[in-house]
Amino acid sequence: MVQDAPRSDPARFDKPYSPREVEERWHRHWLDRGFFEADLNASTDNRFSIVIPPPNITGSLHLGHALNNTLQDILVRWHRMRGFSTLWLPGTDHAGIATQNVVERQLLAEGTRRDALGREKFIQRVWRWREESGRTIVAQLKRLGASCDWSRERFTLDEGLSAAVREVFVRLHQEGLIYRGERLINWCPRCGTALSDIEVEHEETKGRMYHIKYPLADDPGQFLTIATTRPETMLGDTAVAVHPEDPRYNRRIGKKVLLPLTSRTLPIVGDPILVDREFGTGAVKITPGHDFNDEKAAQRHALPRISLLTGRGEMNPASLEEAEVEKSLRDEIAGLKVPPAREIVVRRLEAEGFLIQVEDHRHAIGKCYRCKTVVEPTLSPQWFVKVNDLKNSLAAPAIEAVRSGRIRMIPEGWKNNYFGWMDQIQDWCISRQIWWGHQIPAWYCRGNDVGQCRPECKAPIVALKPPDRCPHCGSADLVQDPDVLDTWFSSALWPFSTLGWPQKTKELERFYPTSALVTSFDILFFWVARMIMMGLHFMKEIPFRDVYIHALVRDAEGQKMSKSKGNVIDPLSVMEKYGTDALRFTLASMASPGRDIKLSEERIEGNRNFANKIWNAARFLLMNCPNGAKTYLERPLPNPDALPHADYWIWFRLQQVIGSVNRNLEEYRFDEASRELYQFLWHEFCDWYLELIKPVLYGTDVEAADQTRTIALQVFETVLRLLHPFMPFITEELWQILHQQPDKSIVLAPYPTAGETPTWDKREGLMNDMIAIITEIRTIRNELSIPPTLQLKAGMKTHEPDFADSLMRYAENDIKRLARLSEFDARINLAIPSNAVTFVTSAGNGFVVMEGVDLHREQTRLEKNMAAVKATLDQVEAKTKNREFMEKAPALVKMKTEENREELSRQYLALSERLRRIKEMQKERPA
Repeated sequence: MVQDAPRSDPARFDKPYSPREVEERWHRHWLDRGFFEADLNASTDNRFSIVIPPPNITGSLHLGHALNNTLQDILVRWHRMRGFSTLWLPGTDHAGIATQNVVERQLLAEGTRRDALGREKFIQRVWRWREESGRTIVAQLKRLGASCDWSRERFTLDEGLSAAVREVFVRLHQEGLIYRGERLINWCPRCGTALSDIEVEHEETKGRMYHIKYPLADDPGQFLTIATTRPETMLGDTAVAVHPEDPRYNRRIGKKVLLPLTSRTLPIVGDPILVDREFGTGAVKITPGHDFNDEKAAQRHALPRISLLTGRGEMNPASLEEAEVEKSLRDEIAGLKVPPAREIVVRRLEAEGFLIQVEDHRHAIGKCYRCKTVVEPTLSPQWFVKVNDLKNSLAAPAIEAVRSGRIRMIPEGWKNNYFGWMDQIQDWCISRQIWWGHQIPAWYCRGNDVGQCRPECKAPIVALKPPDRCPHCGSADLVQDPDVLDTWFSSALWPFSTLGWPQKTKELERFYPTSALVTSFDILFFWVARMIMMGLHFMKEIPFRDVYIHALVRDAEGQKMSKSKGNVIDPLSVMEKYGTDALRFTLASMASPGRDIKLSEERIEGNRNFANKIWNAARFLLMNCPNGAKTYLERPLPNPDALPHADYWIWFRLQQVIGSVNRNLEEYRFDEASRELYQFLWHEFCDWYLELIKPVLYGTDVEAADQTRTIALQVFETVLRLLHPFMPFITEELWQILHQQPDKSIVLAPYPTAGETPTWDKREGLMNDMIAIITEIRTIRNELSIPPTLQLKAGMKTHEPDFADSLMRYAENDIKRLARLSEFDARINLAIPSNAVTFVTSAGNGFVVMEGVDLHREQTRLEKNMAAVKATLDQVEAKTKNREFMEKAPALVKMKTEENREELSRQYLALSERLRRIKEMQKERPA
């Protein structure tokens, strides 16, 4: 049932702005009224659709989510207010490995394992966990203000998406683009599953390089020296390679070496691809069961492959026996993990005289992107997507779509990263040895009910639904492949599967291809590239027009946030403390293309102050509207040419800001749009315009006051609509207070478009110069600590006589009032007194007379303050130079110490500059 719309009471201005109460009330109202729901029958041809990068169901809102979804929401709200038919489609990802790990940890805490439950009961348990805990992230996104069509929320394991996954798998298999084969793959012993290449994170680490003798079989007194970082895998060597043009070794090609610690001999082969004769010893061992480059070399030379490890990352007794490892060594290392096995192998090599030397060596090792366990290249039967088939390539059209500009990448520099990866793309390993996920739609015939299977029964039966019988032998004894698909396989279909594919739906017809994708660069290859490949292959159309790639959110020092460093900013905490609008506006204002966001809580606090500034501006306007705001909002706008200077200036600047914000949003410059809004609202509207119109509002000319109220309120209401996509909650609250129309919403109010801005004239320039003059005088007062009660004399020696006349006619009183002056004069030939401080603006040379200012006393005060600041600064700098402190202090303490040092340095420099100016003035002052 739709509840009555909440009412915004102007009396609420008696209290400070309360973000939490406002946010809860309005988001509930938006959802109840269905303001975010897509209209499939909308008459407009202007459409904007976007699919959310589905967060994992294991996730909780972090700053990356907050940034990504804030930027998406800005785009969606902006287009919705512009009259576009919009769809922001939300959903979550089943996150196969991550979710299974969460539930397995729960089972371990209960004293059991998934194997004890069995597959069916374990999957039921995961579904139960998903219903109880897996929707946390959805509630948090709603709290952020995400204006998704929540009625269309999808899940990568829901029935519709599961049907799409099966359809794609079967079609690709029929086309020969999905195949099953035994290949070397990345294997995580902890997760017990295969990983694709881009699920492996490479980390440089300190290791060792072992130099080992491989004696020649026909002359054991001579040997080749082989260098390796993994001596335990040498037991699986099947050849030694040298460069065929290397005069040191090419005569050895075709001969054999003895493999240490085994009874095998290995052929010496010539391989110009594998061996760089300028690097290392010039001889390389080939271990096809444990190295991807070696596997390719083995294919070139028809070498056997030996895989030494089990799925748990332990030395496999059967493989050690196959490798003809010495029995005593075999018995000692069988069943051991790699590190202890390596130590034993090294000891044995040294004892038997094969170890030449060991040296420290830094090298990159692959780790599982989920659990950070060292990944083992392992021979295993897996399912693969063939991405570079010569006749039916998935990769080539995806490269062309970006190269031709059909898909734009913003910032454009990311295209090079995309091409670099796509040009080198390998077949995609899509099978995972876990239980939670899309089980592969392939069955195998066991044939126990027919006695004898045919040879062709060994091939998997790929089908959309379970087959009743084997098509080859008629057996009903079939078993489904136990593996599940890589999570990214279902995610790759997200832009069209969520819209109803493979059915022909209205949603697909209206909203595919989607308009834009907002994502981070770390999933450019995991997700974006694969969506492009799948969208082009199955929809024959790109999945999105624009890909906006945002950077990472780091701490204020540019360091990656982590719990161990103590520098994590929790978005939920800062939303509670400062308000959601403050966080959103901060993230948008810092989203500069290609630049990581260095975020501090102080920045968020600053934008909480911005929200308060907006609230107080509204309160001021309402307090000065005796007939209520609605009266003035409904009045026709006066002719701008007939407006007083201040009203004309703010209206003129508003038109410029409207145009600039719209242009910046078109170009995904969220940072520039935010800064434009902040500058206009805080500084131009609040700091200057509201101050300039106070004499009019408080004066006796009723008609002039009403005209100014009309301008002020209509400008403010327009800015609320401009700001709404960035700060949706406070703008809705204030818009409702102004309009008093509870059945309507700013969500659907028209987004401002710039009117026909008149050409620049002297009035606009006069206001800018007046502001510059007042700012300079205020700066002088502040630098010299002149009390506000002391009225000063000031003047301007202008470049043009007409400007001097205009300044005196239209701005004299405002300058005197806002700069706290007793006198102000402006003339082209005005003499500058010798006891004055001067300043320069574009209008001419200005000055402030120093009558009544005790410069000597001010100098004494500044010198005393400087001494105190310098003493504190010296103490802080001593800390930062103390090696023991810098090594032992927590990261947060060091960060705060550095911030304190920088702030004290700024204070000291500012005091020094004030002191310099005072000393100069005393020299110039006549005796």
